[in-house]
Amino acid sequence: MALESDTLAQLCSTLRRFVDEQLIPAEAEVSESDAIPDRIVAQMRALGLFGLTAPEEFGGLGLTMEEEVSAIFELGRAAPAFRSMFATNVGIGMQGIAIDGTPEQKAKYLPRLASGELIGSFALTEPEVGSDAGSVRTTARRDGDFYVLNGTKRFITNAPHAGLFTVMARTDPAQKGASGVSAFAVERGTPGLSLGKPEKKMGQQGAHVCDVIFEDCRVPASALIGGVEGQGFKTAMKVLDKGRLHIAAACVGLSERILDDMLAYAVGRKQFGKSLADFQLIQAMFADSKADAYAARCMVLDAARKRDAGLNVSVEASCAKMFASEAVGRIADRNVQVHGGNGYIREYRAEQLFRDARLFRIYEGTTQIQQIVIAKALVAGARASAGL
Repeated sequence: MALESDTLAQLCSTLRRFVDEQLIPAEAEVSESDAIPDRIVAQMRALGLFGLTAPEEFGGLGLTMEEEVSAIFELGRAAPAFRSMFATNVGIGMQGIAIDGTPEQKAKYLPRLASGELIGSFALTEPEVGSDAGSVRTTARRDGDFYVLNGTKRFITNAPHAGLFTVMARTDPAQKGASGVSAFAVERGTPGLSLGKPEKKMGQQGAHVCDVIFEDCRVPASALIGGVEGQGFKTAMKVLDKGRLHIAAACVGLSERILDDMLAYAVGRKQFGKSLADFQLIQAMFADSKADAYAARCMVLDAARKRDAGLNVSVEASCAKMFASEAVGRIADRNVQVHGGNGYIREYRAEQLFRDARLFRIYEGTTQIQQIVIAKALVAGARASAGL
């Protein structure tokens, strides 16, 4: 159920203060230590950030899609590692169960995910399978009242912290495409499940990823999400459509933050006897960045409202994710340019946010995958209209 407008405004105001007073001041600490301080994680739990979208009956806030993106516009203003800490619970690490889970699975996991007691993680990508979810090679063989999982998942966000993994695995070897893939809820500590070492990344220090390895990992049949085989790809697509709007909203928040930083630096910086902000070629970068951020915000809100209205927004979600992630990259690059030599120095944060922004064009579907999703839908629509 949607929040009252005053309640949503109050929530967003609270989140903005949290970002300004707690998260942004801690960015340098997180970047240097590659860890989010326990005090901040505790504050995230207290604010209910892990349960923004969990149903109210399970202890969450139950935000609609429009409300979720409004909250992420605010939270996305901080370095992306902070959002990453709770985002898998809000999105891909929880939504498979929230959308398609059995009543027993929801009752077992959603309250703990909503509180942040349990960190969820979404295990889809594999060493030879990136954005092609239908080509999953990890297998899940039925053995009486159990499934035996074998395979490796790669670049799994929050895996080092996760207590629960939503795992995509092939239950029907005869089906080579998407219809043979099923989804499982696998708990940390299950024999046969192990983790690789955390990866060292270009940016987003404090957000951790690693391999998740299954070697004859036996999980009970009750771990099959929804209790039906062959529905894993459909579950993944539902999760990813929602997740792409979430990522696009995070790109908007970071775009607006970077533009603020760019303006503040240019207004205060003197060159040739006047403010850097008074040079027209610099002003052109402000204007282009504002247009990029504004267009991305409008796209995200439009797609979110359509999803809340019950429409299929696969194309709109891909459009928003593609445009917003490309836009934040352009804005981050302009920010470094406006800072000049200082933009290459860590003290000014421009270089960190430039590196952080780069990942948005890759995860939850690369820009090229979004182009394919959009184009295929357009071609199919054109053929249907022509009766072909």
